[in-house]
Amino acid sequence: MTSNKEESNILKFKKRRQLNIGIIIFGIIFIYLIVTVVMYITAPHITVYEVRQGSILKDTAYTGLALRQELVVHSDAGGYINYYAPNSSKVKVGSKIYTLSNEELNFKETSTEEELVLTSEAEHSIMLKIQQFNNDYQEANYSDTYYVKSDIENTLGSLNSQSKLDQLDAILSQGNSSGIDVYSTSDDGIVVYSIDGMEDLSVETASLEHLDRTNYKKTEISNNTKIQAGDVVYKIITSETWTLMLEIDKETATVLQDKSYVKVIFTKDDQTMWADLELRTVDNRYIAYLTFEDSMVRYASERYLDVELILEDETGLKIPKTAQTEKQFYVVSKAYITQGGNSSDSGVLKQTKDADGNTITAFVTTNIYYEDDEVVYLDPNQFEENAVLIKPDSTETYTLSEKRSLKGVYCINKGYAVFKQINILCESDTYYIVEEGNSYGLSNYDHIALDSTNIKENDVVF
Repeated sequence: MTSNKEESNILKFKKRRQLNIGIIIFGIIFIYLIVTVVMYITAPHITVYEVRQGSILKDTAYTGLALRQELVVHSDAGGYINYYAPNSSKVKVGSKIYTLSNEELNFKETSTEEELVLTSEAEHSIMLKIQQFNNDYQEANYSDTYYVKSDIENTLGSLNSQSKLDQLDAILSQGNSSGIDVYSTSDDGIVVYSIDGMEDLSVETASLEHLDRTNYKKTEISNNTKIQAGDVVYKIITSETWTLMLEIDKETATVLQDKSYVKVIFTKDDQTMWADLELRTVDNRYIAYLTFEDSMVRYASERYLDVELILEDETGLKIPKTAQTEKQFYVVSKAYITQGGNSSDSGVLKQTKDADGNTITAFVTTNIYYEDDEVVYLDPNQFEENAVLIKPDSTETYTLSEKRSLKGVYCINKGYAVFKQINILCESDTYYIVEEGNSYGLSNYDHIALDSTNIKENDVVF
């Protein structure tokens, strides 16, 4: 009984809770993470673009009419004609060019018993002609098939030219030349065994109608063909200077109007050349005359040539158009830029007042965003409106007022947005090519904001 009494007199006290520092720290971290996630979700997201070197090429395709100094040679007599120089090859004055005979001359394919081997250059030339014909073929121009056939035959025939000439010399030296008349060239130049009736055309006489090739015809002259006195036997191109005449659209003419030369790519063989340029307007139509000083022999047998005019070909730093923005800057003469007394930082001397209202001069460090020969561009956010600058070592002052805009992008290399000036060289539908090497501009591998509308200067970029 006694022990039960004693137990009933025991008092129970509430246990005091101790402060757990670990829970507090965890709670603070948890709240910080929630705030950070919310800020990240609600903040505008900046897509980063890495600046890389690139180029933009703008061209337009046209078909041009070739105008050359061409001399057509007629035969003095009739007979079977044979040629001794390859088609579209250079010949000298006095070179044996063709013979006329009473009967067909049968030359051996080679001067020896060995089979003539097709050289790699000749094989490449034939394959190029076939490939070009295949790419450009249209049923409306089926007659071009015969021109290609003739070109290939001429290429193959040129391999035997020297052999034929050797055999001719042998015939003449043996006294078996009865009925064979030998004719030589009277001019240096490129010999061509075809005519098209346009040999007399020049820059002054060719018209827009001549650019229409619908009814164009070319007459080829083959070996052992019987001709009459007065027939055309060949033509010779006597100058390396030649002109390509083509009609261009108004937009291209506007781009080219201030240029005296243009870059040209020949579709036939992808050769690139520079041409002197002259533009003329006839009946509100635009004609371009492209004059070349060499390489005429490559296209001597062709009257019409497909070309591409390179309107723009720039290399530099490639950036998307969406990254471009503009910003206003104060324009200040370079004479107002100086260095601080205790540093090498550039800045200006600004007129201000102290706490007592006295006028004093203070050095203000400032970033230069761009400069030319006379002025520098200063950030207007660093100065109040109508701030007064003092010219170093002078009492002359300048009140900030004039502003000019610069095109640029926001560079985010350092984790926050910094305006960088750009000089645009050319553009496509989606990209600019900007100048590289500008000390105030971009460099290769810089990181910029892809869209300038969602960012402003000094924004921190996550």
